[in-house]
Amino acid sequence: MNIFRFAGDMTHLTSILVLLLKIYATKSCSGVSRKTQELYALVFLTRYLDLFTEFVSVYNTVMKIVFIGSSLAIVWCMRAHRVVRRSYDKELDTFRHHFLIAASFALALLLNEKFTIVEVVHC
Repeated sequence: MNIFRFAGDMTHLTSILVLLLKIYATKSCSGVSRKTQELYALVFLTRYLDLFTEFVSVYNTVMKIVFIGSSLAIVWCMRAHRVVRRSYDKELDTFRHHFLIAASFALALLLNEKFTIVEVVHC
């Protein structure tokens, strides 16, 4: 295994755990962009579609599941947790993420190796 990949994965995992612990400990998502967290979840869900078709290693599979699960857990907390969702300030989260998603999808339709659903969504 590449030591740099491992270090990157552990750093990313640590940052996710710190964010989740902060949200659960304070029962607040103040200062966290829900739109950014939704984009992270969307990226992981689409990027790791190969989880169902290809097996690389146990480590790779576990990390993909952890990244998807943790991203969805953060979004769930911000949208559905009865206490945490009250601390979300929609007025401060003004990024127009729909434009980014539409532009990314359009580019994925144009720039791909083979025109399949998995390839287009994976781009």
